[in-house]
Formats: sequence, structure tokens, C-alpha cells
Amino acid sequence: MAEARVIPIRGNRGPARPARTDEPRPAPVAAAPEPDDAEGPAWEAALEQVLEFLRRRLAGDYPVDEFGFDRELTDAMVLPALRPLYKRWFRVETIGTHHIPETGGALIVANHSGTLPLDAVMTTVAVHDDHPSHRHLRLLGADLMFTMPVSGSLARKAGATLACNPDAERLMTSGELVGVFPEGFKGIGKPFRDRYKLQRFGRGGFVSAALRTGVPIIPCSIVGAEEIYPKIGDLAPLARLFGAPYFPVTPTFPLLGPAGLIPLPSKWYIEFGEPIRTDDHTPADADDPMLVFNLTDQVRETIQHTLYWLLSQRRNVFLG
Repeated sequence: MAEARVIPIRGNRGPARPARTDEPRPAPVAAAPEPDDAEGPAWEAALEQVLEFLRRRLAGDYPVDEFGFDRELTDAMVLPALRPLYKRWFRVETIGTHHIPETGGALIVANHSGTLPLDAVMTTVAVHDDHPSHRHLRLLGADLMFTMPVSGSLARKAGATLACNPDAERLMTSGELVGVFPEGFKGIGKPFRDRYKLQRFGRGGFVSAALRTGVPIIPCSIVGAEEIYPKIGDLAPLARLFGAPYFPVTPTFPLLGPAGLIPLPSKWYIEFGEPIRTDDHTPADADDPMLVFNLTDQVRETIQHTLYWLLSQRRNVFLG
């Protein structure tokens, strides 16, 4: 018997056949375009924003309020310039920002120190960046600040105005958040040996303004600013020559010249305390000297006790 031949199965492919030239060939698949560099569009958008910003500035197409506050310039240039100092140099930590109302007028009252008023501008950054509503703090400044050629104009554009009751009341009545440092030059220019000891709060003009407008008073305590320029002396003749309240001598200034103006990198804490209500009084109560004195003393004592508490928790001036 002849052996059966086993024929291998090729599956369903069938025998190979020669290619027909009359069949249409599939169109070649085009290679997918490589995605653009992700940085490209971002840079283009940023450039467009910068050019549009410059166009508006040159054309004068931007709003400024009656006090000279330029919100666009503040958001685009002033605050970004201060943030590296706020976040990386002083490493500011804020406490109690929930005590700041999201809308409506309020008065933030803070201690003042540091030889130069960096505590004021750092508080401005804290209120804007660390508060959910990103509010702008309208500072009340001394006359001297607005007579200086560069800083005066810049302070106006950043929202500051004169420390007088009429301006403060107009701002708070219109729903603005106002900041005041009632120690003034007595606080910012005190010797280093008196650090964190509050000076006199004046006659309580800020309390009168709050009573007339019915806005809450928010005590604010700042730790860290005292150490940025430790004032160990005062050159009174030079102060009189320049028309300044003092001419400070620190461990680095004027010994190191311009380099002595670099602040020491102390660790900062800014705490906003529980608001003190004034809406349970009438505007006429602003003329009651005893009430004004008691509220002023209450605010001062609250700030002083909070300073002592923050200092008791701090282990190191530079590390916190």
C-alpha cells in the first residue's frame, strides 16, 4: 500500500499570488506632525500679555482711583517684585487670614519696626497672596513718604494714602481694607534693645475712623521685622541734614556702604487676630475720648500679648 502524503496546511492565507499592477495601492500614511514645543505657546502668550500691558500703559488706557491707586500696575509689577523677598528671603508665614473679611471695609492695625518700613509692604503681600479673596491692603502712610520723589509716587500707585481720618474713612466706607501702623516713626526707628516693645499708639485716630464707619478692627502682630536692620545708633546731624526722623547705624550700615542696605534674612510670622467689632456703637461714639482710649488700649494689648506668644514659640531668629 502506498503511503499517504501529508500536505501542510497554510491556513486561510492561500497560495501566494503575484501582485497586480492594476489594483490601487493604499495611499502612504503621512507621519504625524511632531507636537510644538510646550514652551513655545506659553512664551507667545506671555509676550502678548506684556505687549498688551505696555500698549495700555503708553496709551493711558488703565483705571486709577481718586487716591491714585493703580490696580493693574500693582498686580503686574509691584507685587511680583516683592514676592521673592516675601517667599524666599523672609519666608513669611501667615496666621489667621480667615479673620480678614472677604468683602467690605475693615481696619488692620499692626506693630511697626525694622528701621525701614518693609513690614508694611510684606503685610500687603500677605493680605493679597494668602487671603482667599486676594484683597489689596490700602496703607496709611506718613507725610514724609509721599514727599520723596520715587517712593511717594510708587506708594500712591500701590494704594497707599496719607494717614489722616478723612482718607481712611472714605476708603473704609467704600469697602476697602485699610492698614495702619499707629506707632509711626517711634516704632520703626526704635533702638534694637527695645525690640518688640510697643510704643505709644498716638491719640487713637484710627479707632475714631473705625467707629465712624462701623468697620471691624483687626489686630496684626509681626515677628521678624525687628531683626532685619538692628538699629544700634543714630546719627542725628545727618538726620537733620536729610530732613529724616533718624539716620540709623546698624552692624552693616553705613560700614558696608550700599551692601549694608541688604536686610538680614530673618524668619517672619504675621498673625491676624480676631476682629474687634465697632458696629455695635454709633458714629457719635467716635467723639467719646474714654471709649476711644479703651479701644485703643485693647488693640495695643492684644498685639503686644500676641507678639510675646509668637516670640515664645520661635526657637531661632533666622530659622524660626
